[in-house]
Amino acid sequence: MSDAPHPFATLTPDRVLDAIDATGLRTDGRLLALNSYENRVYQAGLEEGGFIVAKFYRPDRWSDAAIREEHAFTRALAEAEIPAVPPLLRADGDSLTHAEGFRVAVFPRRGGRSLELNDPEVLEWLGRFIGRIHAVGATAAFRERLTLDVATWGEAPSAFVLASPHLPSDLCEAYRGAVSAALEGVHACFERAGDITRLRLHGDCHPGNVMWTDAGPHFVDFDDACTGPAVQDLWMLLSGERGEMTRQLADLVAGYEDFREFNPREVDLIEALRTLRLIHHAAWLARRWDDPAFPTAFPWFNTRGWWEEHIGNLRDQLPRMAEPWRF
Repeated sequence: MSDAPHPFATLTPDRVLDAIDATGLRTDGRLLALNSYENRVYQAGLEEGGFIVAKFYRPDRWSDAAIREEHAFTRALAEAEIPAVPPLLRADGDSLTHAEGFRVAVFPRRGGRSLELNDPEVLEWLGRFIGRIHAVGATAAFRERLTLDVATWGEAPSAFVLASPHLPSDLCEAYRGAVSAALEGVHACFERAGDITRLRLHGDCHPGNVMWTDAGPHFVDFDDACTGPAVQDLWMLLSGERGEMTRQLADLVAGYEDFREFNPREVDLIEALRTLRLIHHAAWLARRWDDPAFPTAFPWFNTRGWWEEHIGNLRDQLPRMAEPWRF
């Protein structure tokens, strides 16, 4: 392991402001770090008044082409009057700036409040907007972004975990057995769902990435935009027991189908996608552990108790994946 500081550790306030100024804007010195771990995100004040939000992309994660593809997708949504928040363009028409050793994009600031996910009308409203996002997403294909599949979200992350020093050695076989059984269950869910359409997605559509205003929702942080099944952008908005989630999904789909047909066979992917997210999350923490923000934010990771719980969670998914949804 290198003794050099993590790139984000070198991101001082002066460098942040200089990088934002390199986009053609003029900051006034006001700067606030926002809650973000994968990237670094700041709110900055402008000399002309108001604020912008600047995202500093994690080095070596995405190619420039993949980032610009994310930006193009959000612009296409905004042009279709869908409430996504695309980055601002520089005078030369580009949305991505190289400055201070980082890739930087600047966004207009958009506020909002948390969702009332127990309200059927809110769920139906969200479903309509997700349906509109997918209607645009289905008109073209990503070329640079990842595809959400078993290999990318399950097999590669679990292999990384098994090769990493973070998994206690005496739990390796327990993890190997649990993740192998879990991936078998995931494959069985995809086989049960049959042939499904994959399209451009938000990819990480959990409640924290949807802001609510009196005018309705708007969607932020398309950093995980990918190609995958439509239900990926629906299931993370569900909570509770199976019956309660089924009712919530019905409300989402009622709105969704105002703009795009939903394939009901995709409900059999929900627990498979949850399992893949569990596997991917463990590897994400392990891969990012050299980032100084991670040991502070996730102190419970890298402990024996956490890995035992994670293995238990994977095992708990087996009966959930085996039980078909009634929808």
